[in-house]
Amino acid sequence: MRTHVISKKPEHLDWSQLPVAAIDHLLWTPEVDISAVAQICYDENALYVHLSAKEEHIRAENTGLLDQPCEDSCLEFFFSPIPGDDRYFNVEFNPNCCMYLGLGYNVDTLVRLLPEGGASFNPKSTRTADCWEITYQIPYTFIRQFFPEFSAESGKRIRANFYKCGDETVQPHYFAWNRVTSETPAFHRPCDFGELVFE
Repeated sequence: MRTHVISKKPEHLDWSQLPVAAIDHLLWTPEVDISAVAQICYDENALYVHLSAKEEHIRAENTGLLDQPCEDSCLEFFFSPIPGDDRYFNVEFNPNCCMYLGLGYNVDTLVRLLPEGGASFNPKSTRTADCWEITYQIPYTFIRQFFPEFSAESGKRIRANFYKCGDETVQPHYFAWNRVTSETPAFHRPCDFGELVFE
């Protein structure tokens, strides 16, 4: 199981200075020329997430509130905020900042959430010809609506995984930070989450 540190957010946030988690386990598809990384930090108010991908054929078609960003070039963060509680959030974005936000125990129990249309997450995306990135925050006030006892403290551990996918891209692909053990495409597997540790 992989482990990664959730860094303390510096006063002047510079992602180039924070540790990188490689989303480098290719799953279920032939080799593709795509790479992705994740970064995460925190302060007293929120988690801050930065995901980036390098891919030649970026697909960004979905824009609607109920669209499916995973059909496009997509970067995802799944996490279980409380040890012993098997529920997890899944947060997905495409390059248009089209968002999917869900909560559940598995794909069959997942409920899609629409908190202010995702506005409280303040997503920002940038894109070049063959690269794109998404940055957003996850306020603790949002997390505590579902996990009232959640707190972000040094040494605390949560289970999580980062993913890169693209169901309808020119080169359909599935990558994970912590390896997924399913024989068929399935990201909704808390049993395959790695561990994030608050610095």
